[in-house]
Amino acid sequence: MARMVAGLKPRGFTWVISERLAVSERVGGSGFQHRRVRREEEITWLVEEASINTIVSLLPANQNLAAYRQAGIATYSVPILDPAGPDQANRFFTTLDQALARNRARVLVHRENIDDTLGGLLGGYLVKSGLIKDTILATAVIQQILGRPLGPEGRALIPEPSPK
Repeated sequence: MARMVAGLKPRGFTWVISERLAVSERVGGSGFQHRRVRREEEITWLVEEASINTIVSLLPANQNLAAYRQAGIATYSVPILDPAGPDQANRFFTTLDQALARNRARVLVHRENIDDTLGGLLGGYLVKSGLIKDTILATAVIQQILGRPLGPEGRALIPEPSPK
């Protein structure tokens, strides 16, 4: 018997680190397209289908955080304003480390849209965490995962690896 799929997959949802770290556009749609019913459907999908239990929101305000908590999802808010700089990037890297350190964490990072800033931050995290040791490779990997090129604003957020 076929299983019914619960909810609605958020736009742009994809795994950056399989079964551990995902990315999507803002849950419920962005800007004027945001709808409460859609947000509820997407939260249901995140919990039921993707087993997301933690969200790191990069939105400038606390949109959706109460709805996530009500669904049993741990939340972290790291407002990222454009143009993002090294201080904001480092705050994001630290927060993402904390979120991923939670027991059995399955983390979704989202912003209004999947843009250069979000791509650069995720590529930067791959380097900062030591998962990838080369900025060019991190750029190529994040472009492949997101299915879009990364412009200069995003590339600027990918730090050089720390010497060991």
